[in-house]
Amino acid sequence: MSTSSSSLQRTQTGFATVVIATLFGVGLTIAAGATAADGVSVVSFHGYDDCLRLSNGDAVVTLCPAAGGRVLEYSVDGTNVLYLDPDDAGWTLQQFEKGQTDRRGQLSAGRFDIGPEMVVQRGNVLWNGRWTAEIVADRTVKMTSQYDPKSGARLTRIFELDETGSHLRCTQTIANESDRPVSLCHWSRTFAVGGGIVLVPRSGPVRFPNGYVRYENGLIRSRPTEPNIHVDEDAVVISATPEFPKLGFDSHAGWLAYLAPTDQLFVKRFPTFPERSYNELAGLTVSVWYPEKDLVELEPIGPAENLAPGERADFTEDWYLMPYEFPTESRQMDREEIEQRVESLSE
Repeated sequence: MSTSSSSLQRTQTGFATVVIATLFGVGLTIAAGATAADGVSVVSFHGYDDCLRLSNGDAVVTLCPAAGGRVLEYSVDGTNVLYLDPDDAGWTLQQFEKGQTDRRGQLSAGRFDIGPEMVVQRGNVLWNGRWTAEIVADRTVKMTSQYDPKSGARLTRIFELDETGSHLRCTQTIANESDRPVSLCHWSRTFAVGGGIVLVPRSGPVRFPNGYVRYENGLIRSRPTEPNIHVDEDAVVISATPEFPKLGFDSHAGWLAYLAPTDQLFVKRFPTFPERSYNELAGLTVSVWYPEKDLVELEPIGPAENLAPGERADFTEDWYLMPYEFPTESRQMDREEIEQRVESLSE
């Protein structure tokens, strides 16, 4: 194999040397030293032959460097809480560049991105392109994007699964490798299986009088009302598909919970920064997109990162997944119990 036709990365870990070579033409990954790190393996999944899998006996995480540096699987007891579209199985940006299928805006599962949403300029290499993958420790993989001249950024993502349990730490780093200042932000865009119940706790400083805003035909409604959304002084609960699917929140509680119809509770914890500005259009810390489809999008958003050339910024989400019976008939969640479970995650 010649390096002119492949991307060859050699990483010396504390265990052994891992060689991951990717043929851009065929999407083949070759791994040497399979025992280099505990809980990491190369697998075929969702039409990709070069996925990296993290496992610990309790949870499974499958990562996709071939298209967008995504999480394809986040499973406990064999059930994946992420939504996978069968139509994007095996799709890569190279197919579009060869005049074949175009799915550039439609990739599914555990996506990450950069914002601010309405004004960010970024190329396909970040969202859809091939990333390199590197095993850095037990149950830990780093993926790195290509440099994107449109945004001026290169992204890295480190995924670390705990030795036991479902805790997955996801850290995205935005590095300004351009010769100009940039203003960007972390934007998580996770597709979970649809039809569940979303809980976003309310915590100040409060800016939205109804606890959330609604995006509606190009407008942002600051005092929306929805029969499928319950709001009180402590939380906003989305129990079913709203009239308009895109919602935004100003919560600084630092977590959200999603009760999935797969009988799973999916929790994301993340930092918020009340003293900093958020450069998303409505200054959101969280967004939810809940369409009449088989998916729901759960979106923690980071603050504005005003980066000079050579500067970088990190944002970390902590994911948890646990069994929880879905209330199919009532569609009412026990908020007190869920809040206790979330509090226990930090103990």
